[in-house]
Amino acid sequence: MSDLIVIAFPSEEKAEDVRRKVLSLQKDYLIEVGDAVVAVKHEDGHVKLNQMFHPSAAGAAAGSFWGLLIGILFMMPLVGVALGAGAGALGGALTDFGIDDKFMKSLGDSLQPGSAALFLLIRKMTADKVFEDLRGAGGTVLRTSLDHTKEQALRDALAGHLGTLTGAAPAA
Repeated sequence: MSDLIVIAFPSEEKAEDVRRKVLSLQKDYLIEVGDAVVAVKHEDGHVKLNQMFHPSAAGAAAGSFWGLLIGILFMMPLVGVALGAGAGALGGALTDFGIDDKFMKSLGDSLQPGSAALFLLIRKMTADKVFEDLRGAGGTVLRTSLDHTKEQALRDALAGHLGTLTGAAPAA
């Protein structure tokens, strides 16, 4: 079962920094992230999603490759590449996995212009170590599916306090 965490930040840069930090924790096997998206609300009110993975681009690349192979068989490689890329991009665009885009955009509408939110879909994590690495990162927890103890520990860590999962008393 995965957990969803949404944290608001005052700027896109800060949200991207925390996303990079969380993704680097995957290399140490402290967390397994299913999806990590930064939603940015621009001054004009438009919400832009900075996805980790772009299914349309991946589909177009895979489709181009298979289209080239099929095109070579019929002596029309350029037509095969074009048709394969188009079909792959369409298939990738219709394939949505991870966090629902409509949900992220609707929650992103509640942000102040110029601010951003980090959406994390977490498959597994060693909470106390991850929260320790996020200590003092700032941000406001908007929504989580964590239990109350872990959610409070996350809030404390972002604020720079010692978390309740470590067994230590909160710092003053």
